[in-house]
Amino acid sequence: MRRGIALLLSCSAMTLPSIALAQSADDDATPLATITVTGQADADDTSLVAQTNASGGKIASDTLDTAASVSVVTQKEIEARNANTIEQALSYTAGVKVDQWGNGDNRYDYYMIRGFDQMSTGAYRDGLPVYGDGWTYPRFETYGLERVEILKGSNASLFGLSAPGGIVNGITKIPKDAKFGEVYTTFGKDHAEIGTDFGDVSADGVWRYRFTAKWQDASGSMDHSRDDRRYVAAAVTWAPNGATELTLMADFSQRNGWPGKGFPGDVDLDTDTFLGEPDFNKFDTIQKNLGYQFRHDFGNGLTFRQIARYSWLDLTYEDVYGATEDASAARTAFSVDSDQRQFHLDNQLEYETDLAGMRSRTLAGIEYSWIKTNEDVRYGPASGIDIYNIAYCGRACITLYPYLDWSPKRETVSGYLQQELTIADRWILTVGGRYDNADVTVVDHNAGTTESKTFSDFTKRVGLTWKATDEVSVYGNYSESFEPNVWDLSEDAKRGKQYEVGVKYRPAGANALFSVAAFDLTQTNVESDISPTEKRQIGKVGVRGIEFEGKFEVTERFGLTAGYSWWDAEIREDGIGGNEGNRPANVPKTLASLWGDYTVQGNGARGDVNLGLGVRYVGSIWGDDANTVKVAGHTLFDAAVTYEVNEQTTLALNVSNLFDKEYVSTIYYGSMYYGDGRTVTASLRYKW
Repeated sequence: MRRGIALLLSCSAMTLPSIALAQSADDDATPLATITVTGQADADDTSLVAQTNASGGKIASDTLDTAASVSVVTQKEIEARNANTIEQALSYTAGVKVDQWGNGDNRYDYYMIRGFDQMSTGAYRDGLPVYGDGWTYPRFETYGLERVEILKGSNASLFGLSAPGGIVNGITKIPKDAKFGEVYTTFGKDHAEIGTDFGDVSADGVWRYRFTAKWQDASGSMDHSRDDRRYVAAAVTWAPNGATELTLMADFSQRNGWPGKGFPGDVDLDTDTFLGEPDFNKFDTIQKNLGYQFRHDFGNGLTFRQIARYSWLDLTYEDVYGATEDASAARTAFSVDSDQRQFHLDNQLEYETDLAGMRSRTLAGIEYSWIKTNEDVRYGPASGIDIYNIAYCGRACITLYPYLDWSPKRETVSGYLQQELTIADRWILTVGGRYDNADVTVVDHNAGTTESKTFSDFTKRVGLTWKATDEVSVYGNYSESFEPNVWDLSEDAKRGKQYEVGVKYRPAGANALFSVAAFDLTQTNVESDISPTEKRQIGKVGVRGIEFEGKFEVTERFGLTAGYSWWDAEIREDGIGGNEGNRPANVPKTLASLWGDYTVQGNGARGDVNLGLGVRYVGSIWGDDANTVKVAGHTLFDAAVTYEVNEQTTLALNVSNLFDKEYVSTIYYGSMYYGDGRTVTASLRYKW
């Protein structure tokens, strides 16, 4: 069924979500931890540089050996920049654009990878998808994550249904093998936050646990905004021996947020002016997850892993938008009441052996995913407002009519196989394939209709890495993507292809990793807004690009993180007409970032002082596919100062948008969305 959704996107300015994979987090582990066959990546709470990842091949691999572009935001980096959202955690990652709608819009986790929106199907957590439909999408609590891994490029042969840009894989905090803990508090203008994360291990090492909690009462720079959170997570690990391990995980997250607001063109208003209705202004969610990770090593090179998660999400969404300079012109009211349930199960068998003098790693898996969403969407007029002399009218001036009452359901069964061969310790060949069969059913309760369609595809991946030396690797890969459409079952699934080559350099004797990649991505059956009320598939979009990323701890006191991306994005085929050859909306040509930190060593009377300074640049974008509305690029600075009171206590000051630069994030059908202003927070943290 064809849905007129683009007008509603202007209020929800949308499409979105959350993330995934598994990790080990030993306090004693160093950044050069030995890779095992547990499917887990190395701990990284003391380093900016991750030497291994679990996303590049769905099993733990040395990043230098991976025939793909993988970035890792470590725990140390998350803490140093006080990243409170996934977007903040990703803001210094090459190939990733965040801050789509600005002004503290905290409804969804917005991010673009290699020029493609990845919010709908690019979110994973512990290797399992975190899907959403309509306006109902889960989000991550960053404090509940150990690290964030970003796999760039098409990857359906590994992870299934997804857009071609890549995935963001959030790694959940799980128990460590030693006693640890922390408590912290953060304060700022309209921001109060406290949290704790602690765990222990039994004397015999068989049982481990971890408990994480966070409370936040905050608001953004715009009047009547809010970002209140309650988060509790617990995990227990049972490891009776070195061969078997079971981790049970549960978490609860309650968020009271708000819909971001645009301004009617370039009007002379303070950017904190609120043009909605305070009494009809919420984006409240309750999210629960229950899951487990199981591993058994049979001792002969064969390992079995099973990961499962069941999730609940309830949403209450109320918004009034569309104010203009004409005080008599009606605004638009919009609401969503929804509930969503999803279940994901991944079974993996990994076999490692020597085969004719070659190291062989074989991964075979069967995956099952199920998601059902019930949404009651209402839509109607609200009284106009004088934007220069604001007087709110409350809920009494809002009239809502049924717009969409639907229940989309998607059930997917998948099988995948990947073979990795290491030849002469220099050549690594990876070949993989995956078959996905997705049954989609959409019930329209208003129309009394039910539509069903089955989408299926076999996607492939081929990668080759040449380790020129122990420090340098050169790789190339070909990969595919596959993404069914739920909004209109008459349309074909979107499909993508990627060709990529790259070089990685990890200098001996240094804690550093540098990578350069060039890629050519193409997606067919792409959707685009062709009017404020309709969205259709237009044809083909392609992005060619170059990326550079470097993470380098020059000494124990000086570290650098640098990223640069150049995207040549183009609408290559336009079935509607008029936009062929144009740049897709919201895709910049250039992204660049640099973060450096330097530690001034203390003496007997004073502890260490760490000074951090960062700069982020986002190039100009077009606000529409017709390329008629241009949005200027912007450069932002961030800073951090951390003082070590003693070995267990630190005091930190973090500043985002240091010079309080006023800038526009995007323009959507005449509405201007300003970026976040300066935020300053101070944190006190105690660890044991």
